[in-house]
Amino acid sequence: MKRKHRSYYKLKIKGVPSDQKKTSIQPMKYILLCLLFCGYFFKAQVLNKTDSNRVKPQDTLVIDSGKKDSLQIFKPTIYDYTFKTQFSEKKIFDTAFTPDKTFIFSQYNNRDNFGKIQFGNTGSGFQDLVFEVNTEQNLSLLPTRKSSFILGINDIKYYDVKTPTTSFIYHNAYSSGATLQTTYTQNVGKNFNFAVEYMGLRSLGFYQYSLASSNNVIFSGHYLSENKKYEAYAHYIHQNINNQENGGVSDIDLFLNGSSNFNNRLNLPVNLTTSDSRFAYRRYYFSQQFRPFASEKFPFKIRHTIFHQGNKYYYTQNSLEPYYFNSQSDLIDYPYSSKKYSENLSNTVSVLFDKENFKLDAGVRYQIIKLGIGDALPAYLNIPQELSENRVGAVGNLLVKLWDKVEVNSNLEISSGKAFGSYIRSQNLLKFEPIKDYFVNAKVNFQSASPSFNLLMNPSVYRKYNFYLENPKNETTTQIGGDVNLKWFQSKLSANYFRIDNYTYLDANALPRQSNASLNISQIGGEATFSYGKFHLNPKVLFQSAINNKNLLPMPNFIGRANLFYQTKAFKKAAEIQAGVKVYYFTKFASREYFPILNEFILLNSNSYDIGGQPIADVYFNMKVKRMFFFIEAQHLNTTFMKNKSFTAPNYPIYDFRVNIGIVWYLFS
Repeated sequence: MKRKHRSYYKLKIKGVPSDQKKTSIQPMKYILLCLLFCGYFFKAQVLNKTDSNRVKPQDTLVIDSGKKDSLQIFKPTIYDYTFKTQFSEKKIFDTAFTPDKTFIFSQYNNRDNFGKIQFGNTGSGFQDLVFEVNTEQNLSLLPTRKSSFILGINDIKYYDVKTPTTSFIYHNAYSSGATLQTTYTQNVGKNFNFAVEYMGLRSLGFYQYSLASSNNVIFSGHYLSENKKYEAYAHYIHQNINNQENGGVSDIDLFLNGSSNFNNRLNLPVNLTTSDSRFAYRRYYFSQQFRPFASEKFPFKIRHTIFHQGNKYYYTQNSLEPYYFNSQSDLIDYPYSSKKYSENLSNTVSVLFDKENFKLDAGVRYQIIKLGIGDALPAYLNIPQELSENRVGAVGNLLVKLWDKVEVNSNLEISSGKAFGSYIRSQNLLKFEPIKDYFVNAKVNFQSASPSFNLLMNPSVYRKYNFYLENPKNETTTQIGGDVNLKWFQSKLSANYFRIDNYTYLDANALPRQSNASLNISQIGGEATFSYGKFHLNPKVLFQSAINNKNLLPMPNFIGRANLFYQTKAFKKAAEIQAGVKVYYFTKFASREYFPILNEFILLNSNSYDIGGQPIADVYFNMKVKRMFFFIEAQHLNTTFMKNKSFTAPNYPIYDFRVNIGIVWYLFS
């Protein structure tokens, strides 16, 4: 039977001759009674089976095909509500109450932040405890602390929904404020979808001058022609991340001595009182592809992608901060506030060979890239106001699938220019299933790129914080690693090795340096879930070490997390609950310091001290009712009976005990 799209109720009624109306009354009553019974039966048997872990993969569910009568009813299932990124497979809206949700939706950026430690306020960023390559910093300006919520091109979601769909994600803030992220998406016809997403955040924080506020707006659209020859993706994103910078607690002994005068953290003096930082991130993106040949014998496509991205970083001061200077000779003739920016206009044309199990595309890319500062610095400093270049390069992608057991995915990008040198990035991933339900992922990645633009130049009214890293060597990173997913206990084992040549860092004076010797890092980790009835234990551990040059990138040798919880149906199976305790821990290490002017981390100085070695324990109660999730946590509960000695970085304590509330709600109209 040919399906009738976009119609939930189809009723065909034939006329009845007047002399047969009386004789047809009883059969009509019988049919209506049958329909009511069938409707009740299917409501009990089908409508509660819309979660991804309970419904077989299929499109709109046909409740009544119309064979017995003329009534035909279509009821969407969860498989009618999907999303994807441009180069990923489709995924359904995940409404299952899995244990990982408690790590995701208890965080303001809605990500599992294992391997990071949060600053003492929502929206104030993290310090990375584990080394990883952030590709969003390539050939662009992106301060490390501002990168926690930045969405790159491959993070933008495109939707396909049968009915208008809305989602809400809410988090309460520290002291005052809230975070709200909402998405509205709708299909217009069968071939076009648009989505509007917004995130607003405001949190006062527990310490002086630690206000955080952010907003994020995304417009996205996806179109696929009826004959599937033409496809287009487009989005616009604008993100603002604003933070008051207090420079940390000025006398850490006041924090540690336990005096009741400072139980109210607003009484603790801080280093900075008039400074703010702001990062603005804007991108226009459009990608289209066309298949010129109708025959399947010629599965070629032509793709054209163009985007413009602008990043701006502001460090503003209402007055000079004594924390940064001792005398007038430490200052230069420059505005109190400073600005840096980068721009990237990219235009790419590719040819694709697109078969189900073999995809290959290759193309050429032309870019115009700029890096600059707002006001020109005095000429004697020899720091340019702007660097710009035109770059020419090539891109390529290969995807091979064999026997539904092996998948090879390789990506390559090469470009070069005079101002920022050559750029090479190669990502290679091998997935295979040697035994049923056992999966292996192996990867070899290589990147050679200019250091982060935030480390190339900086303007400041403070003389010693002006710098220009002229003719830097490419920072080269090689990664070899992978993971093994085992059926036993849903366990996963992983290992990674990094070699970084010309590692670029900020020394104790906040000036950029490049290492002459390579930095080698090894990581080994694992995760599993052990269950006994309705009780579950989910531990996750990571061991890591810098083999040499440890002082350039100090890190904890061990990071661990354990989640012990109870999960069951409740309220006559109308709801599902999780209740448990989570503990997060990392060993002591000589942490780098946070430097507000750059929003980066610098090497420790003589006044620094070790952080870590203090557990962070949360007790939580989570509940799911239909499409609504509630997450309630007593965070850092152990500080109610022991002294808080936990820090994100020297002079930056993390939050004391607080109640964290998160709500996630999906509305499929």
